[in-house]
Amino acid sequence: MRSLVRPATAGTTAPTRIVCLPGAYHDAEDFLSAGFDARVSERGLPIDLWFVDAELQHLGDRRFREQLKHDIVLPARALGCRSIWLTGISLGGFMALDYAASNPGDLDGLCLLAPYLGNRMLTGEIARAPGLAAWTAGQLAESDEERRIWRFIQTQPTDSRLLYLGYGREDRFAQAHRLMAEALPPSAVNVVPGGHDWRTWTTLWENFLDSRFT
Repeated sequence: MRSLVRPATAGTTAPTRIVCLPGAYHDAEDFLSAGFDARVSERGLPIDLWFVDAELQHLGDRRFREQLKHDIVLPARALGCRSIWLTGISLGGFMALDYAASNPGDLDGLCLLAPYLGNRMLTGEIARAPGLAAWTAGQLAESDEERRIWRFIQTQPTDSRLLYLGYGREDRFAQAHRLMAEALPPSAVNVVPGGHDWRTWTTLWENFLDSRFT
């Protein structure tokens, strides 16, 4: 698993680690180009950042989840890291949700920026239900990651701080994001002007850091 690491302080383990998963056709370097590490540094936050490559073929890939767990999450706990977050953009957001649904208790939080939340047939089915709470996932096959992540979202306690959702008002997935927002407290949802692009995601990242860590 190829990663770029930006520690808060060289040679030490910060109390918080945030692992960032990119969207489709993006890679770890794109987080650096967008200034995600710079936004943390300029705030002086004690956060170690891991930017991980994730590709389309990793969608629903159990091996990717296991690598993430054994190469990054468990070693961080062993080093004394007290808080571990996954940040996922678009497809990376889907992968972050898939990991959390498959590994309950591993993470302290998910920062989901314009996450891909499944195909339009499924989100349309959820939209036609009288609210997300009334939707039924049905019998799930092991390979049905999309329904599994929606059941995971649906079953989160209303006061949970596990999920943080940010998206642009003009994002092409905004309808699905609004459905997800129904399951979250207002303080866990950030909507800004913008579309499905790095400019919007960088603004959302700054807002996330300020709301959770400053």
